[in-house]
Amino acid sequence: MKARYLGEDTPELRARLDRATALKAEADTRRKSMARLARVLRAEGFITTDRDTGSLLGAFARAGLFRLGGTMIGTGAYALYQGELGVRFDTDELAQTGDIDFASFERLSLALDDRVEAQPNDILGALKFDPVPGVTDTQVWRWRQSHGTAMVEFLTPTFGDETVKALPALGVSAQALNYLNYLISDPIHAIALYRSGILVKVPRPEKYAIHKLIVADRRRDWPDQFKARKDRAQAEFLIDVMAQDRPDDLREAYEDALDRGPRWRQRIEATLNRMPATAKILQDLG
Repeated sequence: MKARYLGEDTPELRARLDRATALKAEADTRRKSMARLARVLRAEGFITTDRDTGSLLGAFARAGLFRLGGTMIGTGAYALYQGELGVRFDTDELAQTGDIDFASFERLSLALDDRVEAQPNDILGALKFDPVPGVTDTQVWRWRQSHGTAMVEFLTPTFGDETVKALPALGVSAQALNYLNYLISDPIHAIALYRSGILVKVPRPEKYAIHKLIVADRRRDWPDQFKARKDRAQAEFLIDVMAQDRPDDLREAYEDALDRGPRWRQRIEATLNRMPATAKILQDLG
């Protein structure tokens, strides 16, 4: 027997389980419907996922990475908010930093009596990504594309030392980072438009925006200044959109971050000092 973690026990999940047999029987009809919906999204200008990223996300989804608590973060996740928020991005807004990042909670990974069906290392090797060695050969948490500049990284939250930790359920190690727990709690589903669409998990957009204010202040070294500018630009765009369409969600996320301690408030304030228009939007949320 094989046990699989399907998610938190909720009425919605139980309803999905009850429909599992019928859905399996309707698989062919469902594939055709998904393909039709994907064509509609493309015709409406929904930005598609490039082939390399789409192949990677599809393989990870089939292996169970998102089912087992994995969340896509970074610019890759930001691009998928176009469907969630009903907005259009231009090419400059989606310029990649070269990283495709995934994150998961260490404690969730340790607690699950389940594993991915294919090891990320094997998937990445098949897609021409080479491991970047860590302190030891068993602590590989990032891979570099052999025919390009893309990097795939696995991250996990911490509340102190930013070391490398194991994520057994996902079959990888991950770089631990402070402030990440805020970002990946309570993620949402999103569609990556590649082939007939890939269902992934991404952070809630309001948390993504506030988290970008925090990490922008962390990027003070010269090599990270480009990423810091992109962090601020993404936060500015999302905050402007959500202040109009989802002000309550944005206010709750902002207040949550401010309530987490003086260091959180200092980092947010330091970034907002460089973004007076965005700072006023947040102040006016009341």
